[in-house]
Amino acid sequence: MQTRPHTGLNLVAGEWTPAAGGRTFARRNPADQDDVVGEFPDSSAADMAAAVAAVAEGAAEWAAAPAERRAAVLEAAAAWLEERAEQLTAELVREEGKTRAEAAIETSRTPKNLRYYAGEALRITGRSYPADDGGLVYTRREPVGVVGAVTPWNFPLNIPSRKIGPALAAGNGVVFKPSPVTPLMAQRLVEALLAGGLPPRVIALVHGGAEPGAALAADPHVAAVTFTGSTAAGRAVHAAVGPSRRCQLEMGGKNPVIVLEDADLDRAAQIVAKGAFGLSGQACTGTSRVIVHESVHDALLERVVRLAEARTVGDGMRPGVDMGPLAADFQLRKVLEYVRVGEEEGAKLVTGGRRPDGPGLDRGLFVTPAVFADVTPDMRIAREEIFGPVLAFQRAADLDEAIALADATEYGLSAGIVTRDLDRALTFAARVRSGLVKVNQPTTGMAMTVPFGGLKESSTQTFKEQAGESMMLFYTQEKSVYISP
Repeated sequence: MQTRPHTGLNLVAGEWTPAAGGRTFARRNPADQDDVVGEFPDSSAADMAAAVAAVAEGAAEWAAAPAERRAAVLEAAAAWLEERAEQLTAELVREEGKTRAEAAIETSRTPKNLRYYAGEALRITGRSYPADDGGLVYTRREPVGVVGAVTPWNFPLNIPSRKIGPALAAGNGVVFKPSPVTPLMAQRLVEALLAGGLPPRVIALVHGGAEPGAALAADPHVAAVTFTGSTAAGRAVHAAVGPSRRCQLEMGGKNPVIVLEDADLDRAAQIVAKGAFGLSGQACTGTSRVIVHESVHDALLERVVRLAEARTVGDGMRPGVDMGPLAADFQLRKVLEYVRVGEEEGAKLVTGGRRPDGPGLDRGLFVTPAVFADVTPDMRIAREEIFGPVLAFQRAADLDEAIALADATEYGLSAGIVTRDLDRALTFAARVRSGLVKVNQPTTGMAMTVPFGGLKESSTQTFKEQAGESMMLFYTQEKSVYISP
């Protein structure tokens, strides 16, 4: 059922405001393109400049706030989100297209993230060192200043909370530029922080497309930029930030699962299908390739095809639906184009990759999960990130060949193996060029307390996201202090 469209605003200098030029854009429900989720500011570079300037002025207050106060704000924001979990889950399904079950996982995970980072606010410490003159030498960690957070649409609450949470815990001001695909979820997260007691001038929210995002990355008053999105966009952000400011990038993936001949094939098929078709294939850690020992290739392919064809595609709010629409029309066009390219290059489309028929499906951005066989390493569907429910099967004669195929892309985010042989699993973990390694698990799904990041073109690799020591090091700068008696 459609509800009234939301009227979105930017938050600049502590005030909710439209874009200075008055432009707006509409966000539509991907399951029903007739349903307008809301109208949001289509901001300019000037809007972003004003937001950065305001946060630069307001950040000093927050930097001076006691760690206990910063932690309390994040705890209170988490409670606000928890109290509204049902509403947020429904809004997330309507705006982004997840199934209700997938959205509920995100709306429950996000407040947990904020509580975790509240604890980090209390753990920021320095070190003391021996001094030759009997004095004191110590280090102190301070906030970097203004942090720019540029976030994607596929986890519009979870990923921003993993950037904004630690940035605020460390005492920084934040300028938040979310994806225009999910502006409402971004606004809800900022509302939670303000309700939790965050001073309004410590954070800014600027909606819109590429123009304000590019302005944020290039603004010299922004001390650090944290970005999650495509590798192409990440390269542009990195170039704009330059060598004198901090930059953290989490980018694309082309994630493989190796299935060896000793694997339980029913279990392997479930692992592959969950990683490939969960979240409609729109996860940076999603499984896009399965590399199978040639002796069990056909048997596994048959099982995965059955699971793909058993998926019920539709509006994520409907009972029984286990794969929602793609999030945007450009996503649908991209997926259908890669299906066409795969067939054109000689891969065998075994199932899916088509617009489904049925009541209500004609108004949504739906596609059936696609499985290709006879895929070779030179094909685009084996090398390029698709970011949709498209799975490529490849054959391997042994583990060595399988690892070589797994590494035959520019990406190195998540990689998995399914086997009963612990020695070969550990060999894979040691040799594969991937920042995340999963053994007998889907390539998706990461613990909130574990560092997250890729290798090669999947990350800058200098700082990890989500957890771990390097996460808080990104949001703080270190001073060494010498005191003589």
